Amino acid sequence: MTLASVPPVEPELVEVLSQHRIDASAVAAWLRPHLGAAFDGQVQLRQFQGGQSNPTYHVATNVGALVLRKKPPGQLLPSAHAVEREFRVMQALGDSGVPVPRMLALCEDASVIGTPFFVMHHVPGRLMGTRFAQHGTLDERRAINDDLVRALAALHRVDWRAVGLEGFGRPERYFERQMARWSAQWEGSRTEEAPAMESLRGWLQQHLPTDEEAAIVHGDYRLGNVLVHPTEPRIVAVLDWELATIGHPLADLAYLCIGHHLPPSEGGFVGLDLAAEGVPTQDECVARYCAHAGREVPADIDRVVAFSMFRLAAICAGVYHRALSGNAADARALTFRDRFLSIAEAGWALAQRCSART
Repeated sequence: MTLASVPPVEPELVEVLSQHRIDASAVAAWLRPHLGAAFDGQVQLRQFQGGQSNPTYHVATNVGALVLRKKPPGQLLPSAHAVEREFRVMQALGDSGVPVPRMLALCEDASVIGTPFFVMHHVPGRLMGTRFAQHGTLDERRAINDDLVRALAALHRVDWRAVGLEGFGRPERYFERQMARWSAQWEGSRTEEAPAMESLRGWLQQHLPTDEEAAIVHGDYRLGNVLVHPTEPRIVAVLDWELATIGHPLADLAYLCIGHHLPPSEGGFVGLDLAAEGVPTQDECVARYCAHAGREVPADIDRVVAFSMFRLAAICAGVYHRALSGNAADARALTFRDRFLSIAEAGWALAQRCSART
């Protein structure tokens, strides 16, 4: 199967999963003061399929479609599922030129539906693949992929202090702190031994960049977390800001490049003819980003890509751990065992290639 054979889809809506049921009448009552007199007090809830973290609901009302995003039920790892932070960063970016949904309101009172949540206005759009565009004509795929890179550079150019994100994250020693965080996530989620994860973690602790840069970092930036315009080849909304912080912008860029080191079974491109698919090579992606961001091309992005693979493997291990506990947002979460193991092995192989070049 080629990338282009995968059809674009509207985000899939399903009946609310049993473990994620919430009180629709409580949602309607909470919405009333935010929607005004025109709101008739009725809501219809359905759940977006596919997310592995914060349960997300389509909220149909007589005054327009909304989206509700909440923390999952059960015991959560420290600092995980921070819907409050998602709301804050998207609200801050509302007038920045970075495409984000328009926020409605945040509810930090867990008594309303069982956890904190926020509501935003629904943005119509298409899901076009996992990491780079997988449908349309060659020109359309190229345009979408270029806009994906452009939007990331636009995010990193935003003055985070000027938009009210002072204190949103600590800009210093980003990679050092991230390694500590994701090592702890791995330790808290580990269900079995994984030698590649341990080898990769040890290598990264010695080889990550130590230079200091600070920008708004999305944390999970890829095509699967954006919506493409219903008919045009451009990004209309960047979603899933749960991992956003202030940090080193190359972390987002490297994460976008993970697909160049993973097979198609993991959403990657290893073994594919990238030119025929309209997917930029890693070098092209980095060069285009740097041109949009107005910066020099980094000397060795692969070290940061290897870090991104460790981090993604730790995230996938967390999804699998939640699946075993019955709290995952998607029934397919049990498949994440194989995912985190294969991503860790690919990351360790990349780290070894980096060492061989030095």
